[in-house]
Amino acid sequence: MAVKVFVVDDSAVVRQALAHMLSGNPDVELIGSAPNPLLAMDAIRKNPPDVLLLDIEMPGMDGLTFLRQIMAGTPIPTVICSTLSTEGSKVALEALSAGAVAVLAKPKLGLKQHLDDSRHEMIQTLKTAARSRPRVKSASSIASPSIASKSMTPSATGQFGRAPVLSGVHAFAMNKPVVIGSSTGGTQALELVLTSLPADAPGIAITQHMPEKFTAMYAQRLDGICAMNVREAKDGDRLERGVALIAPGGRHMQLQKINGQYYVKVLDGPPVNRHKPSVDVLFKSAAECAGRDALGIIMTGMGDDGARGMKIMHDGGARTIAQNEETCVVFGMPKEAIKLQAVDDILPLESMARAILQFDSRA
Repeated sequence: MAVKVFVVDDSAVVRQALAHMLSGNPDVELIGSAPNPLLAMDAIRKNPPDVLLLDIEMPGMDGLTFLRQIMAGTPIPTVICSTLSTEGSKVALEALSAGAVAVLAKPKLGLKQHLDDSRHEMIQTLKTAARSRPRVKSASSIASPSIASKSMTPSATGQFGRAPVLSGVHAFAMNKPVVIGSSTGGTQALELVLTSLPADAPGIAITQHMPEKFTAMYAQRLDGICAMNVREAKDGDRLERGVALIAPGGRHMQLQKINGQYYVKVLDGPPVNRHKPSVDVLFKSAAECAGRDALGIIMTGMGDDGARGMKIMHDGGARTIAQNEETCVVFGMPKEAIKLQAVDDILPLESMARAILQFDSRA
């Protein structure tokens, strides 16, 4: 069955170009369009689409405000297509945080040619989005995230105050690395996990599928709302307690052990599983240098990147966890890892922070 798409964009030229592009593919069906969110509301209530293709800058109500309203009510998988999404803009990250499944760039010039050139990517993104399951988010939680003081300690439920008492959670200072891989829906999932961890949580290396230039701003945003220090990884960075390192977009990241300490290696190379950075690259390196001392977590995402790397970790004695289907935006990567029998536990997203702290407390 074709994916039903509704377009919200104030440009008649854009709407016409998108209609032309989508009309030639049997996998997608354009069921309607509107020049602004106010006119779109009634239409999508009467005939809900599988996917919303949404611009940001529009008269009457901007796309971000509309997206937040949708996600706070009856969520619809939404793909942002906007000129404001280029060059890793802050607005693009806000859209992902608000619940958008993906963000696509729309040039100010040469639009028709760009849409023709990116037809395959657009169709695949819409099909992926249609299979996603965005979660209801309260308007207050996505409009303006609270800023966490680095001196405060969040509990495993994400509330600041006293840390949870988890039988020796903070009694050990061993260097036991945590590696996390995620893709579609991962920006929101990672935010929930990292904001739920205390300032002295074990070091975490993260590969999230993101374009180049997005990761630095994404890390900066997380750093402002987490008790941990979060930053885009640089080659040679030490993975230490209280630090989360995010692989730069367009570069792979590996874990390595030198004189008993863990560091990250940031390197170029061809895409692995169609991705750069690749989760498999990170997980395989963790298996090689950390063995049973590592914890691997695979979260929401399309495809199978990370599944084979997690299998190697699991077979080497590392602890491995997959996010459950109910809390995934896209249950692709975790599902593939589970199929390979690479997973020790399958947990809801809300349990990931506690699982990290419990792993950290083990002798």
